[in-house]
Amino acid sequence: MASERENFNLTGPSYLTALDWNNSHHRKSIAASLVQGVYILERDRQQNRQGPQALAPAWWEFFNFGLNQVLVNDDDKKSIFGAIYEFRFPYPYPNHIGQGPPRYVIAFRGTINKSGNKTQDFKLNLQFIVNNLEKSSRFQAGMEAARNIVHKTNGPGNVWLAGHSSGSSIALLIGRNMVKMGIHLETYLFNSPFASPPIERIKNEKLKHGIRLANSVLTAGLAIAANGGHRPKPSENDPFIVLSTWVPYLFINQSDPICSEYVGYFEHREKMETMGAGKIGKISTQHSIGSIVSAARGKDSEPIHLLPSAYLTINLSPTESFKEAHGIHQWWKPDLQFNYKLYQHK
Repeated sequence: MASERENFNLTGPSYLTALDWNNSHHRKSIAASLVQGVYILERDRQQNRQGPQALAPAWWEFFNFGLNQVLVNDDDKKSIFGAIYEFRFPYPYPNHIGQGPPRYVIAFRGTINKSGNKTQDFKLNLQFIVNNLEKSSRFQAGMEAARNIVHKTNGPGNVWLAGHSSGSSIALLIGRNMVKMGIHLETYLFNSPFASPPIERIKNEKLKHGIRLANSVLTAGLAIAANGGHRPKPSENDPFIVLSTWVPYLFINQSDPICSEYVGYFEHREKMETMGAGKIGKISTQHSIGSIVSAARGKDSEPIHLLPSAYLTINLSPTESFKEAHGIHQWWKPDLQFNYKLYQHK
């Protein structure tokens, strides 16, 4: 039986009858809806809902998109983890001022905690935790799709990436790799996991700041020690420098322990500058202890969750449960309380 949340007419942003592609809330809501479309595609497949019974199409057709391609898990050859949507013609969008719709959107769902998905979805979560996501079949399929679409459109300006939860990690890694190829894709990351204990959840501000400060000093110290006792010097080829010109849209709920640490990550970087400890802050925000240990063991050490720049949107509205705080549904609601801030690495 279909849940109410799978039905666009009951829970989707059907109030967006007059789309304004220059409106950041509209763009956010559309990106989140297209990600939700991937979730419902997989649920349609599992429950054998086809034709008029399928619930997924409403999540993209309402915004004048068509389904171009589904991305299927290579390990089980059946579960759908992503989709490529194509804006229906006419394209380019006629009579618009400023930003228009993307030609293509590549979207990725997160974990579905139900039978039929648990094994493959939790395998992906584990690969993220151990910083091994680049070897996952889902990332490799998504990366190939992104390259093909960008080549097809003769440039990145008409392509979006979007993802939620572990799907956000895939979109983030694809976006990072594309930047290293000189290609900047507009990217929407919803409840993206941060591979660290959720210090942001601590209520005592002094204790929270003390833990962050100690962690920064420890991380910077380990990075210096791993570099032969010398402070790592930034270079043009440094991944953090290369990535700094890419500014993805990052959507975080302060009550979500999976992603809330991004709030402290960016705020603490600014506090370190104010304290006169900016050099330590810059070193620590580019490294994780896990990445330093991996590098010392001769393994790939770039922590994929650390971002030099981002448009950070924080949902401040009270939530009653983890499911609500981590859910994709919150991001198209019209009456939420948000904080917005641009963080740009310099």
